[in-house]
Amino acid sequence: MRNIFVDGYNVINSWPELNKIKEYSFEAAREKLIEMLQNYAAYRGYKIFVVFDAHMVKGSIEKKEKVNNVIIIFTKEGETADSFIEKYVNSIGRKAEVCVVTSDSLEQQVTFQRGATRMSSLEFYNEVYDTQNRIRSKTKKNIAINRVLIEDRIDKNTLEKLEKIRKSR
Repeated sequence: MRNIFVDGYNVINSWPELNKIKEYSFEAAREKLIEMLQNYAAYRGYKIFVVFDAHMVKGSIEKKEKVNNVIIIFTKEGETADSFIEKYVNSIGRKAEVCVVTSDSLEQQVTFQRGATRMSSLEFYNEVYDTQNRIRSKTKKNIAINRVLIEDRIDKNTLEKLEKIRKSR
């Protein structure tokens, strides 16, 4: 299973839709990102760690919450998302398939040196939106395939009578 580490605020600041939402509410932007990542993770079969900085929040302790294949992490006071990601990538980077999503070029270099692949926030944006479009397309196809028409459920004689009524209007 591919593990993807996402620098949450870096992504929120990079994605146009989330950047607009953040102007009104950081919490709403975080929730929207998490929702999008849940769909992406489920469709692709990936495990996603989305890491949010709380290093400037006085007295903050590390918090983790798992929702399906998405693990939401708020770092502890004094720890950045970058340092959290580096620590985890260092411990699993060469043992498992790991990708780090951030537009921070220094962070990209460090994680690459530790065995992970890297992807910019905008590249990830395109991949997530492409996946959303695939999900929509597949859903529409399934609805069309599973559609039951009235012609399939009534006898031919009744169908002809209904057709005459429809044409007479």
